[in-house]
Amino acid sequence: MTPSPSMMRAVEIHDADGHFMLAETTRPVPSPGPGEVLIRVRAAGVNGHDVHQLHNGGHPIRPGETDLPGLEVAGEIVSAGTDASRWSTGNRVCALLRGGGYAEYAIAPAGNCLPAPEGLSWAQAAVLPETFFTVWSNVFLDCALGQNESFLMNGGTSGIGVAAIQIASTLGRRVFATARGPEKARLCVELGAERGIDYETEDFAAVILDVTDHRGVDVILDIVGGDYLDKDLQAMAEGGRLVFIGAARGFTTQVDLRKIVRKRLRVGGSLLRPRPDAFKARVAADLEALVWPHIVAGRIKPMLDRTYPLAEAARALEDLEARRQIGKIALIVAEDEK
Repeated sequence: MTPSPSMMRAVEIHDADGHFMLAETTRPVPSPGPGEVLIRVRAAGVNGHDVHQLHNGGHPIRPGETDLPGLEVAGEIVSAGTDASRWSTGNRVCALLRGGGYAEYAIAPAGNCLPAPEGLSWAQAAVLPETFFTVWSNVFLDCALGQNESFLMNGGTSGIGVAAIQIASTLGRRVFATARGPEKARLCVELGAERGIDYETEDFAAVILDVTDHRGVDVILDIVGGDYLDKDLQAMAEGGRLVFIGAARGFTTQVDLRKIVRKRLRVGGSLLRPRPDAFKARVAADLEALVWPHIVAGRIKPMLDRTYPLAEAARALEDLEARRQIGKIALIVAEDEK
C-alpha cells in the first residue's frame, strides 16, 4: 500500500463572526498512538451528533482528540500503534471514532473497528458503526431486551430506527415502530416490525396496548422526547425500560410520576460518544459475533439513502437536519467507492 502523505483534505467547523459553518481545509495526517489505528477513509457516515456539533461550534475536546466532525468511517488500515495487533495494513474496516471522520485519514481505537462486511460498498459500510453501536449498547446491554420480550422504536425510519428494527426482529424479538405517515409506517413493517404506527393519525400508546392485549412493551428506544414521554409510559409493560437518546420534540415535558412507580418502570437517557473505549470494544465484539453474520448473509441491510462528496458535507447535514432521508447519509471521501 502507498505510504500516507503528510497532509490531508478535511472539513472543519469554521467560526465566521459567530456563525458556525463547515469549511474545507488541509490538516496534517494524524499518527496512531497505543491501541489505535490509522484508517485511509473511503467514506464517512453523517449523524445527528455532527449537526449538534456544527450548531454549537464543536464539542468539548479531551486530550488527544480532534476537533474535526465525523464519528464513523469505512476504509483501509494504513498503520497501527502498539497494542493494536489484530489489524494489519490493508485490512478493510469500518470504525466508530471519537471524531475526525470528515477527512482523508482518521484515527480509531483498535477495539472500535469491525471488518467491513463483504459485499457492501464503502458508503454502506461507513453508515453501520454509529447506529449499530448505539442500538446494541442501549437496547441489548443497558435495557437487556430478552428473547421473549417486545420492543418499540420511536422514530422507525431514522438511521437509528432502521438499524434497531432490523437487529431486534432478526434476533427474534417482537418489534413495533412509530413513523411519520403511512408510507414510512409500511416501511417499518418491511424492515421487520410487526406493526408500523403512523403517529400523525394514530395514538401509538393505544395501538401498542391493543396489539399486546393491554400488556405493553418491555423496552422502548426513543429519539423523539418531549410529549412522547407520557405516551411511552402508557405503552410500557410492568418492569419496562425506556431510554431517550434524542429529543426531536423537545427536552422538557410534564409527567405523572405515579405512572412510573405503579409499573416499576426504569426511565433513562444515554449518549454513546462519552462512554469509555473499553465499553465500545465490548459492543464491537458483540456486534461481530451476533449481528455481523446477518449483515453478510443479507438479512440485515444498511439503509443508505444518499451520498455526497466530502466537499458537500454542509448539504448532507442540511438534509439530515430537515429529515429528508430515510436511514443514513454518507460522504464519499475517495472516488473509488467500492
